Amino acid sequence: MKKIKLILETGEEFVGESIGHEIDGAHSLGELVFNTSMTGYQEIISDPSYCDQMVVMTYPLIGNYGVNKDDFESLTPALKGLVVRECPSEGSNWRNEYSLRDFLKRFKIPGIAGLDTRELTKKIREKGVMKAVLVPETFSVADAKPLLEKSLGNDQIARVSIKNPIHFPGEGKRIVLMDFGYKKNILRSLMRRNCDVVVVPWNATTEMIQSYRPQGILLSNGPGDPKDVPGVLPVIRDLQKMYPMFCICMGHQLFALANGADTEKLKFGHRGGNHPVKDLSLGKVFMSSQNHGYAVTVSSVEKSNLEISQININDNTVEGLRHKTLPAFSVQYHPEACPGPEDTGWLFDDFLNSIRK
Repeated sequence: MKKIKLILETGEEFVGESIGHEIDGAHSLGELVFNTSMTGYQEIISDPSYCDQMVVMTYPLIGNYGVNKDDFESLTPALKGLVVRECPSEGSNWRNEYSLRDFLKRFKIPGIAGLDTRELTKKIREKGVMKAVLVPETFSVADAKPLLEKSLGNDQIARVSIKNPIHFPGEGKRIVLMDFGYKKNILRSLMRRNCDVVVVPWNATTEMIQSYRPQGILLSNGPGDPKDVPGVLPVIRDLQKMYPMFCICMGHQLFALANGADTEKLKFGHRGGNHPVKDLSLGKVFMSSQNHGYAVTVSSVEKSNLEISQININDNTVEGLRHKTLPAFSVQYHPEACPGPEDTGWLFDDFLNSIRK
């Protein structure tokens, strides 16, 4: 059992077992966040929205059902590390193809087990998300200090987005999916409804998107700060006037910025499969899967072209927006789930109905 260290920006250090890529003479720097999901670790690890982040899983047993080829949300994981309480060497499930440990090594993701992840979660809740580094056991806090002073950059969306358009044929409505780091289950949700989907890079121009003759636009999830990509806002403003639009997570935040609202960074974000949201027009509460560190500022919506359609029951943050005059709407959470409840899959049907109208 090889020992490595997790050292926090606060100077605190934790020693545990290495369960992933070997980091001898190297390190892995990331933003430390926590996720409360009890299942779905494969989808979480392969979610592009975790680019440059180190994920603490609050559920104590991670890796118990292994990894399979069907549950990936991207081809190449972008997170910087995984922190768990316990990780078995083998998975037990009829779909299991290889262990979580093998998965981490295959994609060169460092991981650490044997830590009190609930203690770490409490620290993040008290002090907010922070930088952390995984290093060999011989590293001291002093050795890690210059590493922790490094910037994580602001090009996460550019790194995880596709570089060239991809067409997924279907006989239904033509949807252009703008890729800010999209999860594959967004595509699957559209394909199950027989949509003809063209996925375009995050920096696609209005003219490029028009050339595909779309009938609707979907803005995807993605990592980082929405204010790091101001160049997409004029494109969103153009497109929402021409086509029905549906926006998810990062897409929701960009939709807000494009229409005069503002965003802010949350202290520790929302990451898990059990977040209740209330639809204000329906008067109903739905359970949702969430993964975001930024939110739309409530007070800024009043001065925008938007109105709040859904709120988070836990902290009253904005979970949904609707344009006052155009067929465009957004949600902060993941209606395509994976992992998480499927309460809000009907939003894809609402989007397609807005196209038909």
